[in-house]
Amino acid sequence: MKKIILLTFIILTACISFAQKNQRDSGLVQFSGLLLSADSIFPIPFANIFVSKNPYGTYSNLDGYFSFVAKKGDTVVFTHVEFQKSYFIIPDTLHDFKYHIVKLMVQDTFYFPGVVVTPMPNRATFDHLFTTKIIPNDDLQRAKNNLEREELREQAMSLNSEDASIAYKNIANMYAQKSYYAGGQIPPMNIMNPFAWLQFFEAWKRGDYKKKSTNIKR
Repeated sequence: MKKIILLTFIILTACISFAQKNQRDSGLVQFSGLLLSADSIFPIPFANIFVSKNPYGTYSNLDGYFSFVAKKGDTVVFTHVEFQKSYFIIPDTLHDFKYHIVKLMVQDTFYFPGVVVTPMPNRATFDHLFTTKIIPNDDLQRAKNNLEREELREQAMSLNSEDASIAYKNIANMYAQKSYYAGGQIPPMNIMNPFAWLQFFEAWKRGDYKKKSTNIKR
């Protein structure tokens, strides 16, 4: 048993070393970092981080952290609706396959066009427009309307699932995992997971993989 564990450890070490060497030779780098606001040093969540003129990238999480696989010399673009667009060029002289930065983004300022306020021509026109004006619901009122029992019942009836919350969580997790690995990262493999190997050996000792004979009655 000890020889098997030692052999497994040697194979895993060789595989990891070979993968790291291939990653260094291929020019790929695990580019990660932290996005902070320049004035308050607060994390910036849900910012878009992508490589210029290339279809891969990622987004920052709630803590402003991001990580994806890029190439040495790539120009990385940082965009957010509240901050100015920023750029960063990954050095092409790196000797390591990992690179980490702390990126500060400057808050953007929006300028709206001017508004000219003119008086009503007379009091009768003002009274008519004031009484016939339809005021749209605010966000709070719209949320209350959407949470009415009748509205929730109609939405539940339109779903082909017994529990809408479970279906929503499954779909949200699927899209989040798909978006996370869309940046060029490789999903984790259990062959590199020592806990998976430990479970395999325990199952082996219990005899879970032995072929069980079955009697077929005719």
